[in-house]
Amino acid sequence: MATARRVTIGGTGVIGATMGALIMFHLLATALAGPIALPGCPESCGEIGVPYPFGIGNGCFYEGFNLTCDNNEKLFLGDGVEVLNISLPHGTVHVRSKILLSDSPGFNGSWSGLAATGPFMVSSRGNWFVAFGCNIVAEIIPYGSAGYGSTCAAKCVDVQQNSTGPSCSAIGSCQTTIGWGVHSYDIQVRQLMNGRKPSGIRPHKAVFIVDNDWYSRKQYEMLINFSYPYPNQRVMVDHVPAVLEWWLDLIRDQDMLPLSPVGDGSSQFRCLSNNSFTYYFDENYDQRRCNCSQGYEGNPYIKDGCQDIDECSQPDVYSCHGTCINVPGTYKCSSKTGIRSLPGVITIIAISGGFGLLFSLLGVTKISKKLKQRRSRKLKQKFFKKNHGLLLQQLISSNKDIAERTKIFSLEELEQATNKFDQNRILGGGGHGTVYKGILTDQRVVAIKKSKIVVQREIDQFINEVVILSQTNHRNVVKLFGCCLETEVPLLVYEFISNGTLLYHLHGQSESPLPWRDRLRIALETARAIAYLHCAASISVFHRDIKSANILLTDTLTAKVSDFGASRSISIDETGILTAIQGTHGYLDPEYYYTSRLTEKSDVYSFGVILAELLTRLKPVFSSHSSEGTSLASHFASLIRDNRLSDILDSQIVEEGGTEDAKAVARLAEACLNLKGEERPTMRQVETTLEDVQSSKVHHNSQTTRVSQNVPKYQSCNEGTRQYSLEKEFIDSSEIPR
Repeated sequence: MATARRVTIGGTGVIGATMGALIMFHLLATALAGPIALPGCPESCGEIGVPYPFGIGNGCFYEGFNLTCDNNEKLFLGDGVEVLNISLPHGTVHVRSKILLSDSPGFNGSWSGLAATGPFMVSSRGNWFVAFGCNIVAEIIPYGSAGYGSTCAAKCVDVQQNSTGPSCSAIGSCQTTIGWGVHSYDIQVRQLMNGRKPSGIRPHKAVFIVDNDWYSRKQYEMLINFSYPYPNQRVMVDHVPAVLEWWLDLIRDQDMLPLSPVGDGSSQFRCLSNNSFTYYFDENYDQRRCNCSQGYEGNPYIKDGCQDIDECSQPDVYSCHGTCINVPGTYKCSSKTGIRSLPGVITIIAISGGFGLLFSLLGVTKISKKLKQRRSRKLKQKFFKKNHGLLLQQLISSNKDIAERTKIFSLEELEQATNKFDQNRILGGGGHGTVYKGILTDQRVVAIKKSKIVVQREIDQFINEVVILSQTNHRNVVKLFGCCLETEVPLLVYEFISNGTLLYHLHGQSESPLPWRDRLRIALETARAIAYLHCAASISVFHRDIKSANILLTDTLTAKVSDFGASRSISIDETGILTAIQGTHGYLDPEYYYTSRLTEKSDVYSFGVILAELLTRLKPVFSSHSSEGTSLASHFASLIRDNRLSDILDSQIVEEGGTEDAKAVARLAEACLNLKGEERPTMRQVETTLEDVQSSKVHHNSQTTRVSQNVPKYQSCNEGTRQYSLEKEFIDSSEIPR
């Protein structure tokens, strides 16, 4: 009989040890910072800190953040969801997630316990949906109409009955991302059609939602446990950790209900504690959180919750070679000076020897400086190699056109351009990065993108953006001047676009709304840029995240397509690729979402949403009288089919006399939003139609035929040349796990 491998997962094992360490660290930090809960309220349950807005008991919590602490000192949220840890800075709650286990060919389950209208949702960026089994399809379906589901399939190969290894040879599992903004899910598992049952193993199955950081460390142990050929030897695990996200701002009928308004009737959000600030963690959905200012720690949601950090009491963290003096928000380090007076001969000897010592110190200082420079140089070389700098140098040197447009900058050059990344140079940014304004030595004004978070997936997205933009040269695509690969996360250097985004100008934030003629021109320029990426660039590029927030506008309102971190390049003989689903809610192609097959028609669908935005000045997901969240794409297509464009058309277009042109553009948008990708027009056809509308040559009675009928199922791009091998090697290398 084979010897079973011992695997410890959850309980007092991996989950307990990992979360216990996090909890103790959190309690230590908050103990140093002062009270974390409202006066007279419990600050913990067992070893888990309970910071406001969370609370236990009446008057101790903000609406929707009430917790329960049972007799065993276990903490619960909502309908019996056990809490493992609460993080104010990250806006997350770690909870126990149930594992659904079954030996049946197909079964159903659910992941629930959160209020549908509450401030909590299952984190799409912090979790995986994981399934173990042989030849199964696992599907996660959100409750209600909001959000997107996820599907993954796990296949197996036959193994010998006397095999002692994992039953599916490390193949019988799958994982995928979870849709954004959902509170609860139904889970369905069914057998794959024509899937063969592997011989010699019992068809047990397990599905669960899990913290992706935890799972990345424990994936192999989980695989052995759930794929072992002897189920009775398995470690019976029923829970794993999962991540919830929370925020305080709730959007109801376009009115924001904040934690504490500045004054009566005001919707302006402020944090209660001094020395704290508000930041957006997701600008697309107006979701904000509070954090303590630099040099302070504690709870920014209560009065005087952010307390000064005594840096001098933590010499291991805040180094000081001298006398440490704590001041509010920071600390000072004064060098030790003075020489004690020594009588007689000792004084004379000390003064005489001082000159020799001075020269020795100068020599030591010089050597120390050289050693520091050498260590810094080696670290830069390490990051340069890790970020595929050698391959990028080869790509640039092999192509004269790329070499003229793209430069690999040194870190010193960008520090000089931004005054060492001064806070006053910040242009904007979100939870994942910051954009700085810089001035290069040749007096060019640039925007420098610097990531905050060191995650390998984001580094790969940066590198992917370098590869794509270094090979594009179009007036309506933002120019990449170069990059710096000498830091842990690459820095990207773009041309500076001064007039904000199309999102800013369309949705009520700009003082002067865009005239219809400018909207039409911006649509045409954007279509030209996307058609160029599909058909005329040296490598065909599918953008994968076309949205109004990624269309920048110059002072003359010229459109510039930006943000290629999620884009994918394909060879000339390919029509599409299977890839993990990425995009933005409201713009995502439904066909791509359900099949995971990315084609040029996925960008066409997203562009159709932008056309609908330009015609209506409504957001991709907007509030209506009948529903809290309505999809602009489906609502717009429904009205066009019923000949009710006037019900949703922006009144400004009517006032400017653009109704007839708007009807033609609406029919084009309807064609782009077709649920079947093969029946959508290509971006070349979209570009030609918009050119006709702009030049007033369109015949409105026949426009529907032009854009909707007789559209070829797929038109490959035959324009331009492809210098493909080296670029493909670069892109593939950025996707290799390290």
